[in-house]
This record gives sequence, structure tokens and C-alpha cells, in this order.
Amino acid sequence: VGHCHPDIIKAAHEQNQLLNTNSRYLHDNLVDYAERLSKTLPEKLCIFYFLNSGSEANDLALRLARQYTRHEDIIVLDHAYHGHLTSLIDISPYKFRNLEGQKEWVHVAPVPDTFRGLYREDHEDSVTAYADEVKNIIEHAHKTGRKIAAFFAESLPSVGGQIIPPGGYFQKVAQHVHKAGGVFIADEIQVGFGRVGKHFWAFQLQGEDFTPDIVTMGKPIGNGHPLACVATTKEIAEAFAATGVEYFNTFGGNPVSCAIGLAVLDVIEKEHLQAHATEVGNFLMKLLKEQQVKHPIIGDVRGCGLFIGVDLIKDQAE
Repeated sequence: VGHCHPDIIKAAHEQNQLLNTNSRYLHDNLVDYAERLSKTLPEKLCIFYFLNSGSEANDLALRLARQYTRHEDIIVLDHAYHGHLTSLIDISPYKFRNLEGQKEWVHVAPVPDTFRGLYREDHEDSVTAYADEVKNIIEHAHKTGRKIAAFFAESLPSVGGQIIPPGGYFQKVAQHVHKAGGVFIADEIQVGFGRVGKHFWAFQLQGEDFTPDIVTMGKPIGNGHPLACVATTKEIAEAFAATGVEYFNTFGGNPVSCAIGLAVLDVIEKEHLQAHATEVGNFLMKLLKEQQVKHPIIGDVRGCGLFIGVDLIKDQAE
């Protein structure tokens, strides 16, 4: 919502003057903020865990998925990056390929990129073809005695090249993953909070009939303040709580963080930032497409709201 936004600074300052404790002390801000966030999400995503960073959120999402499914393996998209913790480097091909390599419990599916990916715009059914790649991974894993805990993907792969997955892809993948006893985790850390303009969450671009089992949030959630969140279903949260090992995060969800989170939601609403992202994004896309006509090096211009990618190429045919 902008550098040093006065409403955010005011909310932090006012709450700091009153009280800032660790989250063992109950405070209305925590509940108020969870309620506000829940209004932006599908109804079944009704349990919230608050944390300090996107990496913490993604790590907790892994734990939730594994505890709920009692499976270990994770399917990720190629070129993905999900955070800097050891557990997340392990599921980030963008990182692990330059480090210790791929763990046996990690499976990499091709990015659903219809411009330069495996199945392109001229393919008769790229959605099914990309989803079938995930299905094949699951079948191969089962043959080797492994079980899938989760399909873990950014709703719009960002580090992987600002990719817009074709509509219906997540629905088909979710069918395969659920059939295998796994869950669908949508990483909204870079792409959530109205950045795509027409929707508050990027996963909503896939259609109203799609809801992830777990959604992770970070970065814009606190406008630079360390704040993150995992939203999930009652069933997954109950399976996690059943271990008797409670989840506790000293400063995740403290009163100041929650005051800031609430102020961010207020600013997004008050300043019509979703409409702004749509309008400015459309304007930028129009100008970029004008450049594309002039310059053969621009192979593709794609995006939604203020999530935009320009793909530079050497050869139009290839």
C-alpha cells in the first residue's frame, strides 16, 4: 500500500502506546483481524495461524499437510521458490538445484507455461496435459511405495517467470492430489492481497469452483512489517491439534502486527487498490503490447493486474 503509509504508521504507533505482548496473552486485535481476513476467503478456510514471515508460513503449511495426510511427499512446480528455511529450500527447485539437489520425497512437475513450456498455446488441451503430468508423478510415486502429502504451488508462479496458469488447471490437479490423499497448498505470499486486481486472491482466477486446502500469506500482508498467515480448514487444523503439540509463535499475531494487518486491509479497501491494480495493470499491458509489435525480441506479454511478465526471446519460431 505504499512506503510509510500514514495509516499504517498511525495504527502501529497507537497500538505500541497501549500494549504489545507475545501472543500467549489474548487480545481482541487477533480475533478482529482473523475475522476480517476470513471475509476475503472462501468459507471453508476458517482457521488462521499468524506468524512473522512467508517462510514461516510455508514451513507450517508443510507441517499441517503432513500431519493431516500422514504422508510425506510434496509435488512442486519447476523453478519454484517457497522460502529460505531448510524445509523450503528442499521444495524450491530454483534453489536446491544449486545446492544439495532433489530429495527423494520431492517431485517436480512442469510449470503450466503455455508460452515456452512443455504444452503451448497451439496444444489441443494444455490444461489436461499439464494436469496429467501431476497425475503421472503421483502414479509413479505410488509404484515406488511413496505417498503424496501435498501439491505446493504459487497461485501464479513468480520466480518461475510470471506465469498465468491456464484456467481449470488447479481444479484438475486438485482432483488428482485429493484422490491420492493429499492436499492443495496455494502460496499467495507474492501474489495475494489484490495484486491481480479483479480478485483479492490469485487462486480465485481459476474460478469460483476452486478452493485450496491451505493458503499461505506474507510480504504485502503487513506492508513491510513482519507478519504472515496460514489459512486452512477445520479438519486440517483439528488433525494438527490432535498431536497435543500446540503451535505457538512468540510474536506471530501480536497486537501491533494485527493492528497493522487491519490497517493494511482498510487502506486496500478505502483507496480502491484492487481497482487501481486493474486499471494501471491494463494500461501497462497495453503499452507493453504496443512495444511487442515493434520489437521481435518481445515474445510474450502476460499478466493480470500488477502481476506482469515480459518474455524476451531470440527466435520467434522456437
